[in-house]
Amino acid sequence: MDKRYQVFVSSTYADLKDERQHVIQALMEMDCIPAGMELFPAADEEQWEFIKKVIDDCDYYLLVIGGRYGSTTDDGISYTEKEFDYAVEQGLKVVALIHGAPYNIPFGKSETDPELREKLFAFKDKVMTGRLVKFWQAASELPGLVALSLTKTIKMYPAVGWVRANHAASEDILSDINQLRKQNAELQNTVNELGSQQAADIKGIADIDSEFTINGSYYTRRHGSSSSTKYSFSSTITWRDLFSLISPYLVENPNDGLVKSKLAASLLEREGKSGSTISINDQEFKTVTIQLEAYGLITTSYNKTTQGGMALFWQLTKKGKQLMIESRVIK
Repeated sequence: MDKRYQVFVSSTYADLKDERQHVIQALMEMDCIPAGMELFPAADEEQWEFIKKVIDDCDYYLLVIGGRYGSTTDDGISYTEKEFDYAVEQGLKVVALIHGAPYNIPFGKSETDPELREKLFAFKDKVMTGRLVKFWQAASELPGLVALSLTKTIKMYPAVGWVRANHAASEDILSDINQLRKQNAELQNTVNELGSQQAADIKGIADIDSEFTINGSYYTRRHGSSSSTKYSFSSTITWRDLFSLISPYLVENPNDGLVKSKLAASLLEREGKSGSTISINDQEFKTVTIQLEAYGLITTSYNKTTQGGMALFWQLTKKGKQLMIESRVIK
């Protein structure tokens, strides 16, 4: 079928107008449907729900980073970073294009606020962690990079896309597909249960009531100030209590990024602190994933998202559901 993909274009706006125009033109020439800030040039919290709905309808997420962090929301995070985090949580595949020579960017298009510069650097590090990015220096380079990167991404991770109504599959075909999906889910549950039984045979594993320390960071904004300060925190917690914190969120089989953000927020709250842009050490989070799988409480699998991309999803085992009920039920 003749399929067209919708691509969300995310970037700061005022300093990258020319660059965005090049990107959007390239997408249109690729028969893609561009969507982004042009739909809602004024950024405010009331429009965030609308922005999320637009991202939900997209197949891929294309991020362009220049020399500015961008305007921030009330929680101290820029709209661009907020869009990125949401797209990753929804399992959209990300194509990231980052300016490769930030010190050559004109002063008027660079971040002058030291704190916002630090946030920009941290945002770049987040984007480059666990994914390949492309670097650009001139707006004229972007169309070629978009065509190259997006074509490769579509080939490796084909998404749902859009087709004309008269080309859509018949109801019988959709019914067959739905039945196959149910059978696949049942088989996946069987595999998960077998995996949890095998996990219980690991020798020398730490007791579930032993402690583990997780380190993280967060930002807070002083009252009446537009700037935020970064702080570090650590939380020492037993594996049983850690599982009790996050297990209710696992009932809906969330993806890896959402579990990580929920765990980070829960641990910060547990330490009696609050803030925004909360994150925890990635390697320590990977250890958490492996340890909970080793206890036979969860399984993880790399599956397609509703948008057609791929992501790592968490699922409770029968043993995990039982422990969740025992630890969270009011007695």
